[in-house]
Amino acid sequence: MSSALIIIAKEGFQDHEYEGTREGLEDAGPSITIASTETGMCTGKYGGTVEATVALKDVDVAQYDKIAFIGGPGAAPLMDNEDAKRIAREAVEKGKKLGAICVAPTILARAGVLRGKKATVFESDRNKNILAEEGASYTGHEVTVDGAIVTGNGPEAAEEFGEVLGGL
Repeated sequence: MSSALIIIAKEGFQDHEYEGTREGLEDAGPSITIASTETGMCTGKYGGTVEATVALKDVDVAQYDKIAFIGGPGAAPLMDNEDAKRIAREAVEKGKKLGAICVAPTILARAGVLRGKKATVFESDRNKNILAEEGASYTGHEVTVDGAIVTGNGPEAAEEFGEVLGGL
């Protein structure tokens, strides 16, 4: 059976992006594990709660087939989190399917895994500049696939993002 890891912020993950991504992954059949900066209850931007059972520092990328980073206001600091960047780099090195939605593609960009890739991100000058600085080509699409990496631009793309990542 395949397995997926969904990474959310401890506070302020985007509830709809989490739900849409989880639904798309579950429809594809993998078991799902939730990770955050620390284990325990995580709170979404709109008050939803999800329990993280793995801390980012303890994530063994080899255990998962697919890894998804969820956006929201709490996700922005993860672009400078060394554990988050390690997970993104190891996912690419090990040939895993990797996804990020909303602001979270900036995490992948800062990890160096979007260099030379097409990607989308929540549309703001800051986010688009981070992608450009790190060598990615911003597409402006709701969902962009480049090889084994899927990026989505925000809550409206959550279901499509989850379905595409689940189907890879």
